[in-house]
Amino acid sequence: MGTLQLQDISLAFSDRDILSHISCTVDTNTRAALAGANGSGKSTLLKIITGSMDADSGTITATKGMQISYLPQGGIEFKDRSLYEELEGAFSRYHDILQRKERIGEQLASCSEDSRETQALLEEFQTLEEHILHSDYYHREARILQVATGLGFTQDDIHRPSLEFSGGWQMRIALGKILLEHPDILLLDEPTNYLDVEARLWLKSYLIGYSGGCILVSHDRYFLDATTTEVLELYGGGLKRYQGSFTTYERIKAEELIMLEKAYLQQQLEIRHIEEFIERFRYKASKAKQVQSRIKQLEKIERIVIPSNARHLSFTFPPPPHAGNDICRINGLTKAYGEHVVISDLQVGIDRGERLAVTGKNGMGKTTLLRILAGLDTDYSGEFVLGAGVRIGYFAQDTDSSLHHDRSVLDEIESEAPTSSIPLLRSLLGAFLFQGDDIYKQVSVLSGGEKSRLALLKILLEPVNVLILDEPTNHLDIASKDMLLRALESFKGTLIFVSHDIDFIKHLATSILYLSEDAAELFVGDYDYFSWKLDQKAAIEQKEQHPSPKVQQETIPKPVLDRQERNRIRNRIQALKKEEAQLLEEIDEYEQQVSRLHHDMSLPEVYSDGIRVQGVKDQIDRIELIIEERTEQWDLITAEAEQLKEQYDE
Repeated sequence: MGTLQLQDISLAFSDRDILSHISCTVDTNTRAALAGANGSGKSTLLKIITGSMDADSGTITATKGMQISYLPQGGIEFKDRSLYEELEGAFSRYHDILQRKERIGEQLASCSEDSRETQALLEEFQTLEEHILHSDYYHREARILQVATGLGFTQDDIHRPSLEFSGGWQMRIALGKILLEHPDILLLDEPTNYLDVEARLWLKSYLIGYSGGCILVSHDRYFLDATTTEVLELYGGGLKRYQGSFTTYERIKAEELIMLEKAYLQQQLEIRHIEEFIERFRYKASKAKQVQSRIKQLEKIERIVIPSNARHLSFTFPPPPHAGNDICRINGLTKAYGEHVVISDLQVGIDRGERLAVTGKNGMGKTTLLRILAGLDTDYSGEFVLGAGVRIGYFAQDTDSSLHHDRSVLDEIESEAPTSSIPLLRSLLGAFLFQGDDIYKQVSVLSGGEKSRLALLKILLEPVNVLILDEPTNHLDIASKDMLLRALESFKGTLIFVSHDIDFIKHLATSILYLSEDAAELFVGDYDYFSWKLDQKAAIEQKEQHPSPKVQQETIPKPVLDRQERNRIRNRIQALKKEEAQLLEEIDEYEQQVSRLHHDMSLPEVYSDGIRVQGVKDQIDRIELIIEERTEQWDLITAEAEQLKEQYDE
């Protein structure tokens, strides 16, 4: 087992200590999340580990031959080779081994069979051969295709020049290359930033089965909970280790913060009493010794500091204006850029109060659809009709496009705020963590997270009843993301959003519109239901592509479900049972109505009046149609419940 050891690592920028006397041991079994506030030194520490940045002091030692690979947050660009050639470059370290094998072969040809030199060369040759055989080198083409496909590349992309891919896809190439290197230790800095839901799920599964160590920096709680077993927290220049999932770490930190705040308040009270004593008796000669003693006591107090990242974003959306039940109706909507069709014949209706997540692979038209719904793109065919009273607030994925870089934060808000909101602006800015001199910063110098918060604040300035959000959690840390989530959960209007953050979707979505190369598909239900349906669809497609003989199918053991999957299936079965019961009640009520209407038809005052007879008959026909629809729904739900019950009982 390889080991990486950091001892007494320190680094300062100007008069600020970024890292202070950090010591830590990491091995090939380590699965750690590297946590800390923005600016705490997470990326800096990873760069020091890889040697791309020097520490001021300290040492780093690693087991001989240990390979460490690092994926930065961005800035990687590939130009000269095709996608396949770049990914194949992950196997370049085997070239030296192959060349050494070739030289040994040449030497063996000129050595006598019984010499010591021959024996030594044969042993080295065998060692090198075993090393390559235990690697993926001879299967590299299949491995490259597996990783490329998992990260969202298609068969047509494999031999495309790398320079044709955009920045986000360039980072996917870099990630794929590092995964194919299969190092002893993976250092990944925000690896999910450029991944869609499907690619995130694939990467999660890949890392769960990875045989080496891994240190991850991510703002995706769901991803961290699934892939890590401990947390390394950077705070105040120091490093502290927490065992357990990221969620467990957050719970422990919350408890620690409560205790810290109590200690802080107690210390502030003590400091105030000392200062009051000093101020009261400063000029009394009889108290000079006591005053000097208190001054020394005050100087010796080690001040407790509440972490800056304990400040959380705090806001709620204004009450939405009234709108009709139909928010919008889309019939046959098609959008193309030249000959490239991104949305084809889309049919969907959105009702008031719905929380619709739009998801799918990158390039499937998610952002384009949101721009159409927000009224920013009118170049399409088909019908798109907004309902009565709809007022839209739109958050763009590219926050730069909605902000004026030459303004200060305060000017940016004041220029667009209604007169009635101007007295509240500073309070709102404070709630969004723009405090003190922060409000006079130029927008151009804000970080990605600060720009996202400012763009969200602009939406609050005017009450809306439909929020359209395109990747609202990009650049937000976990604490800010949680506060946004709570605000959206309490929002009384309609929500339409694109997000690749699974945790975010799971908490908000009541329905999911899935855009793919095939026709768009609407899933009415939560994320677990959507995920289950996708898995079911993939299994059917796999079965159709690779049918197995009946005899083989009977002999293959059924997969054992893990606890999380069994809980999901059990919860879904319970939900389906409730739906079944509700539908049966509705069907029973409708059948009673039909029975009462048939009784009415037998009354003389009704059957003697042709108009009343026709009216009752129309009611019966309408209700029987509803009964038929409800019965079909009940049949589908029952079938799904039975299928899940079989899986659960395996």
